[in-house]
Amino acid sequence: MKAIFKTSVLVSAVMASLSIYATSSQAAGTITFGEDKYVSVGFGFISSYSSVEDAAANGDDRSNDFSLNSARLYLSGSFNKYIKGMLNTERSGGGEGNIEVIDANVQFQLTPEIAIWAGRFLSPSDRANMAGPYYSSGGGGGYWANVSSRYGWNGGVIGRDEGVAFVGSFLEDKLAVSFGAFEGDNIFRFSGVGAQKESSAAAAALNADDKLMYAGRVQVAFWDSEPGYYGTGNYFGAKDILTVGVAARQKSDGAISTTAVGDYSSYSVDFLMEKKNVGPGTLSLEAAYYDYDTDKVFLAEEGDAYYVGAGYLFDTPVGWGKFMPFARYQEFDADNNIKTERMDFGVNYVIAPYNALISAEYQKTEVTGASDTDAILISLQMQF
Repeated sequence: MKAIFKTSVLVSAVMASLSIYATSSQAAGTITFGEDKYVSVGFGFISSYSSVEDAAANGDDRSNDFSLNSARLYLSGSFNKYIKGMLNTERSGGGEGNIEVIDANVQFQLTPEIAIWAGRFLSPSDRANMAGPYYSSGGGGGYWANVSSRYGWNGGVIGRDEGVAFVGSFLEDKLAVSFGAFEGDNIFRFSGVGAQKESSAAAAALNADDKLMYAGRVQVAFWDSEPGYYGTGNYFGAKDILTVGVAARQKSDGAISTTAVGDYSSYSVDFLMEKKNVGPGTLSLEAAYYDYDTDKVFLAEEGDAYYVGAGYLFDTPVGWGKFMPFARYQEFDADNNIKTERMDFGVNYVIAPYNALISAEYQKTEVTGASDTDAILISLQMQF
């Protein structure tokens, strides 16, 4: 279990969600060529120090490791106000050093409210997946809710898929609707359950269909609006947020093992509240529920999951930035009777929201039938 947990720490740090529409605070350099014509270039990284209980080679002492968990290049551009695109890369495979294209798409802005996205990008899903560790609850700092939000950890290319989607924002960005069709051939990419691709010999022997994966999300903002498709889990006191989102995805014959084939489906409900001027700062609260179904093919990836988180950003700067303590809890109750729970307690030092952030946290993980594991993590997040 300790080896699995250490791997999950590395994998979780690279499960990011980023878009040219996600947040204007992403640092980048922009070259303009005329009205609504530009190319924007940027980069970001997350590095960390980790100390994991009993994870040294002798099995008794704590490990001590410095890691480059995530390294990204961001490219975006615009032909005119109707056609835009982006190309983003990431170290793939849990930070093993391979460079992988995570976003490569074009957005056709048909009207101010409606766009069509095509290429490789995040399919509509829960807030945690649409935000990722750079923009997660608690402010980022390499955090990924990979115990409960399993698709962004397991599926696609860091949560991305090839496909096409309708993206709409209505009622002054208070209502967001997205729906699309995607390849969905890597639903369990990092899960370790031995999932087979549609092109595999096992899929042919089982007479599995080659169906598309359908995904959708509806989000309603009751206080300030949340514009954009890719999202964030924290606004650092810039807005008052009270938003509820519902997401679902389905793929017939989407769960293929060497001996069985079944349908894959999941749905989630998520909630975010962020309120300014609560005492000397801003209070943020987040919660989510997930249901996963693999038609009994992969019981380890089937079941119910939960997530709750809270943070408090103090308004008064101390030196370069502001302090933000946070706490989070995740649980995945799988149908193989193994429950995974993780608790996080820590503090962020926010120098520049999203772009310059230092996090220190303590994690405790409990897995049915395994020894508890604790870890101390210190991470640095930068975007330029």
